[in-house]
Amino acid sequence: TSPERILFPQEHIYMDWLHTRRPGPGLRNLGSTCYINVILQCLTYTPPLANYLLSRQHSQSCHQQDFCMMCVMEDHVRKIMYSLANAILPRAVLKNLKFIGEFKPGVAGDAYEFLCCALYAMQNACLTESRVSDISSEVTTIIYQIFGGFLRSRVTCLRCHAVSDSYEAFLEILLKIQAASSLTTVLENFVKPKLLDGKLCMTCSRHRKKTIASKEMTIHYAPRVLTLCLGRVDVRSSRKISQVVEYPECLDIQPYTSKAAGEPLLYSLYAVVVHSGETCCAGHFFCYVKASDGLWYKMDDESVDSCDTHTVLGQQAYLLFYIR
Repeated sequence: TSPERILFPQEHIYMDWLHTRRPGPGLRNLGSTCYINVILQCLTYTPPLANYLLSRQHSQSCHQQDFCMMCVMEDHVRKIMYSLANAILPRAVLKNLKFIGEFKPGVAGDAYEFLCCALYAMQNACLTESRVSDISSEVTTIIYQIFGGFLRSRVTCLRCHAVSDSYEAFLEILLKIQAASSLTTVLENFVKPKLLDGKLCMTCSRHRKKTIASKEMTIHYAPRVLTLCLGRVDVRSSRKISQVVEYPECLDIQPYTSKAAGEPLLYSLYAVVVHSGETCCAGHFFCYVKASDGLWYKMDDESVDSCDTHTVLGQQAYLLFYIR
């Protein structure tokens, strides 16, 4: 259905950096806050989001009296981009952790969980200010216009071939890596039809009986920024899956979309989050980001060091950020 209101016009989104700057400083770690630091750095170096936050469009019209994640991020990105310090402390984020999610200062957390909560908090800030009530309008915020897409779930009855489609909005995609050695294999497994039988049998709408079916998930509407999490927790044993999954600098996601054929849908890698450590409950997070000068930098809490593409592509990646 068409939205009642467009909360942020697509034509006002600038995908390329509006200004070239040197990379900003690192972020101080207050003990177990590396999971926060990596997400703040990756969001800061997301060009369309940074362009918007640096324009101060949100804060100039924001009337929220208490916590606002968009205002917090705007303040943070401005500090990073204009700071001459060696490292800064993301005070506003740390002070408001309880409003972002179930995080506590000094307690280790997960970078993917913090990313999901941070995006949701920014989305919520946009909606609180706009006061819309229809779901179609909710996906027209600046956050959904950048990170948002739609997945299509297609269930096909294998008896009569009746098809049922449903759609789900997303801001990021969690992928099972299992024994896959490459991102392309992971994505192929993601869109591969799964058999629904036994307890998972569906009730066919045509002959109204439980029947064997297949379910296929595809990317129906591709986002401007595609955020992928390579799920490294083994659900059965809770152990960390430490294998290296190869990922490209340039990714074509057309084969994983709802369209059977079409022009390549190309994305370029601009940020990678890495988890080092034997288990998922302990260890350390650091990241690689491509700054506005087009060069790669390793950001490990307070340290910011230049590096080459070969190094970036050789990591045991946890989160991958691609831009169209």
